[in-house]
Amino acid sequence: MSGPFRNSTPFRSLVSLGFLPSALALCLVGTVGCVLRSPNPPLERTDLSQGYYFHTHVRPSNSADTLFLLCFSGGGTRAAALSYGVLEELRKTTVQRADGPHRLLDEVDAISSVSGGSITAAAYALYGDDLFDRLEPAFLRRDIQRELLGRTLNPFRWGRLLSKGYGRSDMAADLYDEILFHGATFADLSRQPGAYVVINATDIASGARFSFTQYQFDLLCTDLAPVRVSQAVAASSAVPGLLSPITINNYAGRCDSDLAVAIAAAAAPDARDVASRARYHFLEMASYLDATNHPYVHLVDGGVSDNLGIRAVLDGIYAVETSAPARKRFNLESVRRIAIVVVNAHSQPDTGWARSEHGPGTLALAVAGATIPMDRYSYETIELLKEQIERWKERQHRDRTQRGASPNGGAAPSAEVEFYPVVVSFADLKDPEERHFFLNQPTSFALPGNAVDRLREVGGQLLRESRTFGDFLRDLGTPASAAPASPPGRQ
Repeated sequence: MSGPFRNSTPFRSLVSLGFLPSALALCLVGTVGCVLRSPNPPLERTDLSQGYYFHTHVRPSNSADTLFLLCFSGGGTRAAALSYGVLEELRKTTVQRADGPHRLLDEVDAISSVSGGSITAAAYALYGDDLFDRLEPAFLRRDIQRELLGRTLNPFRWGRLLSKGYGRSDMAADLYDEILFHGATFADLSRQPGAYVVINATDIASGARFSFTQYQFDLLCTDLAPVRVSQAVAASSAVPGLLSPITINNYAGRCDSDLAVAIAAAAAPDARDVASRARYHFLEMASYLDATNHPYVHLVDGGVSDNLGIRAVLDGIYAVETSAPARKRFNLESVRRIAIVVVNAHSQPDTGWARSEHGPGTLALAVAGATIPMDRYSYETIELLKEQIERWKERQHRDRTQRGASPNGGAAPSAEVEFYPVVVSFADLKDPEERHFFLNQPTSFALPGNAVDRLREVGGQLLRESRTFGDFLRDLGTPASAAPASPPGRQ
């Protein structure tokens, strides 16, 4: 028996003091033989219509003419609490439809999330209205950081942590299971009617966004159904350097996938009629089709590739904008309004660096180097979303005009889709002290109870005060007196 710890004094001391049972000691010594990771299985079913897909997910209370999407950003407990406040506000908001009053929360079709926002999104997908009884005591009001640190320092856990098949993010997933998800898998999510949730991580090898959906897993010829929800959440919030990657096996080429064929064709050098941004996304996806050179996918925090969760929506828009079959598959032919609410829990702490002659230290520089690009990239992503919406509207108008002018009397021009991009952001708070308070909340998995309460409240407040959100409610048929106020300049 050999291993790097066999003759170390700390190891001998731990064993002699009885801190490690013999089995754990063997695991520490023989690290190579203690692979504890349970690989995701190859895709064995032949019916690829079954699985965690948006187009087959049951959403019984949604209106066919409205597509309502939410994007939950990263930001630890700050993001989880702000997103929770937005869900609370949607639960309280009632809209009048032709068949009677509806809670706006029940109109949500999908949620795209990263990092801290994935906690709230995944819990809502799993529990529905029970979220409002579970999330606060289980997560928002717990010092998750302290619990993770305690587990890391517990010598009885070192055997698993030192094995090559188990890391700190796997330990975090186990904690999330114990306190909130209780072993739920994506098969369980598939059986839950309501909003379809896309949990996003980042492939650290390529920097590409990676979504926990069966669409993504089809490219890898693997089944998402048995994967634990907690693993997806842990991957989505695995801050590089602090937490370890979550590893997924790639079995590409072992199954028949129409999506894989379409991705390969779109990424081909001679592909035509593919927009440059869409082509870049297709090239990223096509890289997974080479399992020989890409047998593993190592996933870290989704904020590295997109800290707002918007990229999944953007890529979806690119896919359906020019594809009639895609619009039909996703049942978008009857949609006449699309609302996208981006819950942006970004921070901008007052470091005081600009007031000091001496610059920040090494650790502070490392943190700033990781967070500043994400915040600036988030702003650019929001602008990209708005630009893409404008391009879609221009294309709609052009196509509608051409059909209307057709001398052959073709199909009647369809109504143009109305877009409602809503951004919930601390930057829109009018009170400077209030804005300073929220922008200086730390990015951590531990916040005081009063900060959690204020984040929940401000999430609802910012949504109510959004002019675009008020326009969306009026378009849905809500009486004007019930719609939010429309302060000038507010998104």
